Amino acid sequence: MPTPLDVVTIGEAMALFAASESGPLANVSRFVKRAAGAELNVAIGLSRLGHKVGWVSRVGNDSFGQFVLDTLSAEGIDATCVEVDPSRPTGMMLKTKSDDGSDPKTEYFRRGSAASALSVSDFVPSYFTRARHLHLTGINPALSSETRALSFHAAREMRAAGKTISFDPNLRPALWASRAEMADTLNDLASHADIVMPGLGEGAILTGKESPEDIAAFYLDRGAKLVIIKLGERGAYFQNAEDAGVVPACPVSRVVDTVGAGDGFAVGVISALLERRSVTKAIARGNWIGSLAIQVIGDSEGLPSRAKLEQHEAATQA
Repeated sequence: MPTPLDVVTIGEAMALFAASESGPLANVSRFVKRAAGAELNVAIGLSRLGHKVGWVSRVGNDSFGQFVLDTLSAEGIDATCVEVDPSRPTGMMLKTKSDDGSDPKTEYFRRGSAASALSVSDFVPSYFTRARHLHLTGINPALSSETRALSFHAAREMRAAGKTISFDPNLRPALWASRAEMADTLNDLASHADIVMPGLGEGAILTGKESPEDIAAFYLDRGAKLVIIKLGERGAYFQNAEDAGVVPACPVSRVVDTVGAGDGFAVGVISALLERRSVTKAIARGNWIGSLAIQVIGDSEGLPSRAKLEQHEAATQA
């Protein structure tokens, strides 16, 4: 019998070249190569916490594609439904080094990538339904009309199969024809999810609402069971049918790299809810893992092991 999965996710991974020295990318001569992608970051984080994770994508038949495949293997992520495309490349990106904790600047080289050719044909029912949970972001549906159709198809099929679904908007306005199209599409996709996790700014862009309470109400009215609004250094606001409130952030003495914080937050929330922890404990775990992510350079380098998580939770409960 096939091995059951806890979580399956869909998305693009790229080779990331992170600057190891400050300054404009045009002037940087030293970079560190890593694998990057929002859904891949979540898959890595969940796998490190001991969950069985499947990641669905396409990579090119090139050195970057092999690098991504090697990363999946090293992290213990199931790559059964990762296709190697002989005619399209693996995407790549460059990222500046931030010295003051501000968002680094990035340049993407992903047009025509293998992952942008993902389509409904990549949905293998017998594979997806092995998983208890589907995690989606707003990046995959932004890559092409075909990837968009896949995201919606996966959401509909997994909901019909009685699986739970989480959605992180992960806005990338540059990938969309207009902000209106982005908002309409992603709000529609969010209506298929049980858990919706936008940042406060993302929620404002998507819904036209300003307060966490109004943003949460917008998605609850459209079918979500739990909405969590990330508030940065203030923590996270949550609302469901039974309760609402703010879970405080974990203090951080120095922010090194903000990229990957939201993915770390998703790792914490999803993992804890799969383990049947309370909503507030799940968000507290998300806040903690998100705080780890911003204290190191790299998208997934700060994501903890199960042992580190257990040490943290034992210390905070003492």
